[in-house]
Amino acid sequence: MFGYFDPLYMLILIPAILLSLVAQGLVSSAFARWSRVRNGAGLTGVQVAEYLIRNAGLQGVGLEGTPGVRTDHYDPASHTVRMSQDVASVPSVASMAVVAHELGHAQQHQERSVLIAMRNFLVPAMQISPTVSYMLILAGLLLNIAGLIELGIIFYGVVVVFMVLTLPVEFDASRRGLKMLRDTGLMQTTDDASGARSVLTAAALTYVAAAVTAILNLLYYISLANRRR
Repeated sequence: MFGYFDPLYMLILIPAILLSLVAQGLVSSAFARWSRVRNGAGLTGVQVAEYLIRNAGLQGVGLEGTPGVRTDHYDPASHTVRMSQDVASVPSVASMAVVAHELGHAQQHQERSVLIAMRNFLVPAMQISPTVSYMLILAGLLLNIAGLIELGIIFYGVVVVFMVLTLPVEFDASRRGLKMLRDTGLMQTTDDASGARSVLTAAALTYVAAAVTAILNLLYYISLANRRR
């Protein structure tokens, strides 16, 4: 939003967009492929979730539906996994992988993982930090008021910290999910193993792309502040 006429910003923006497009493309491709492959146990996403909750030592995890496509997520406030229709009702490898990942988050929450606790601590700040940072940086540029850009950079730093903390949280949730599938015997075929890893690896790349984009933006904002001095 600050660099339409700034060649440096375009040098940052174009790679960030390309990286995001590649990550989204890999997710769509992996999910489309493995959504057509039936998992070895022949269980829908809901059935996989119920089985893992019973057999993987998870306690009090709720299950709900959620509208949309690939909108599946774990809600730590209510200790609930919410599944989209194409995951909840389809007995595919992709559904099994997605549900296991979200239950990996539930396990993190149950075991009071330090990483997820740190990320959740930043959630309230994340609700205002992006907007406040953009407003402060823009005001600093337009009004040429000393310190506003630097203050905006500090607020944007919260965004970067959140994005970076998200990476190990997501990687760990996938690791936990795959382990639960193996330990409970749900990962029964080579397709189950390779497909689940493929889906979760592709999904993880979207978080990597988001973190890289946030870091590049932060570096650009710092360069703006340095050029204003």
